Amino acid sequence: MDRESAVTAPRRRGRPRKDQTLPDAPRARLLRQGVALLTEKGFSALGIEEVLAAAEVPKGSFYYYFDSKEAFGFALIEAYADYFAAKLDRWFEDQSRTPLDRVRAFIADAREGMARHDFRRGCLVGNLGQEMGVLPSSFRDRLTAVLRDWEERTTRCLRAAQEAGEISADADCARLAEFFWIGWEGAVLRAKLEHDPAALDTFAGQFLAMIEHDNHQRQR
Repeated sequence: MDRESAVTAPRRRGRPRKDQTLPDAPRARLLRQGVALLTEKGFSALGIEEVLAAAEVPKGSFYYYFDSKEAFGFALIEAYADYFAAKLDRWFEDQSRTPLDRVRAFIADAREGMARHDFRRGCLVGNLGQEMGVLPSSFRDRLTAVLRDWEERTTRCLRAAQEAGEISADADCARLAEFFWIGWEGAVLRAKLEHDPAALDTFAGQFLAMIEHDNHQRQR
């Protein structure tokens, strides 16, 4: 653990008067800026002063809101997990689209989001997973649980596609969802590395072609 995470938190005097869940509250700003920074760089390289400056929170205030850098990192995982679960639900539960079109819409939105930031930002969960060897062990189980949650949400969408006849009735939707996230996380990493969406387009195109082709073959 680095020096920042080992600093002992000072005794706190009371609680912040402002509701810290409000968007402009210091704790909320620290989380928001921390998530943004962690989509660009590793946790080990993330400096607390950098987060404080980006969030426009006074120096020395960090340990008022978080006991340690490790506690901050865990809170960032939780914040990102909540944000991404809502994002998946927004696309995967959109009843105005067919199930596979919901998957396509999510992919297009994710691609657009990376392009908007010139492919400097990737996936916070994927970034942390790559440096797990030097991170607090408490992160491992939570990161795995977040990925499993994404897979379950994707499984439900694929089962809806199955019921709609868009993919084969005997397809293993849970395994397909797992396959999707293994491949998608790799594609996001490469898109970030190359500052180019080609990896996203290649993987997404092949994944959708695979499940649709399999369905067409079985319908013959």
